[in-house]
Amino acid sequence: MSRRQLRFSRHALERMFERQITPEVVEQIIGDGQVIAEYPDDKPYPSRLMLGFDDERPVHVVYAEDIESMTGYIVTAYIPNANLWNDDFQTRRP
Repeated sequence: MSRRQLRFSRHALERMFERQITPEVVEQIIGDGQVIAEYPDDKPYPSRLMLGFDDERPVHVVYAEDIESMTGYIVTAYIPNANLWNDDFQTRRP
């Protein structure tokens, strides 16, 4: 993704600190991770849920992008709950 700036919301930074997810891991997921859901109607910018891994640990990142300013926004990052997600961490359990 081409962007000039990456901004972390306060919520994202707090959750990342609690969950021991580094900004470097989040940046790697944005660059190389897999988009597992898209939310084109999110405001103020469309967002997407991305999956990546920190070693063996799955990590979900919610990322929004302002195309005009080429700024990416990290909304949150978390470790997906295995009780809520299938083993691939891409689809929710029924």
